[in-house]
Amino acid sequence: MSQNIEIEFKNMLTEEEFLRLKTHFLIDSANFKKQINHYFDTPSFSLKDHHSALRIREKGTEFEMTLKQPAAQGLLETNQQLSAAQAEEILSTGKLLDGEVKEAVCKLIHDADELHYFGSLTTERAEFDYKGGLLVLDHSYYLNTEDYEIEYEVTDETDGFRIFSEMLDELKIPVRTTDNKIKRFYTKKYSLLKE
Repeated sequence: MSQNIEIEFKNMLTEEEFLRLKTHFLIDSANFKKQINHYFDTPSFSLKDHHSALRIREKGTEFEMTLKQPAAQGLLETNQQLSAAQAEEILSTGKLLDGEVKEAVCKLIHDADELHYFGSLTTERAEFDYKGGLLVLDHSYYLNTEDYEIEYEVTDETDGFRIFSEMLDELKIPVRTTDNKIKRFYTKKYSLLKE
C-alpha cells in the first residue's frame, strides 16, 4: 500500500497540437505505452459526490487499484497492487479486497458494498522528465470518443504552475479548462444515457 499527494496540471489539446508536441519533444510512437483505467462507483455516484474516484489501472500485466480524493493541496492517492485474478474478480463483482483502499473507501462512503464497474478508458501515454517534473502526453479512447491531453506532474505547485504555463505560452497552446479523465468519462456516459 502506498499513499501520496498528486499535484498535476492538465490541458486538453487538439489533434494538431498533440502532433506538434510529439514533434517538438521528439516523441515517436514507440514511446507510447497503453494503459486502461477501469472505473467504479455506486449507482448513486457516492464517490463522485465526494469528489473522489476509484479505478483499477491496467498496464500490461500489472494492475493497481487507486482511490483519489481531495487533499489540502492536490489529491490524496491510496494505491494497492493487484494480481490479474484479483483485478478480474473486482471487475466482475465490484467487491473490493480487504486492504488500505477498501478501508479508505469505507471511511468516505457508507454504501461501498454497492460499488460496481462502470466502464473503461484506454490511454496511449508517453512520459518524460521536464524541468523538474514529469510531462505526460495522452491520447485517450472511451465510449466512441477520443481526446488528447497534456499533464505535468510536480512536487511544488507554484513552480509547476509557472513552468507549465510558460511551456503552453511558448508553444502557443491556449489554456483550456480540463476535467480529469474520470469526469470526462462520466460526462460522456451521462450524455449517452440521456439519448
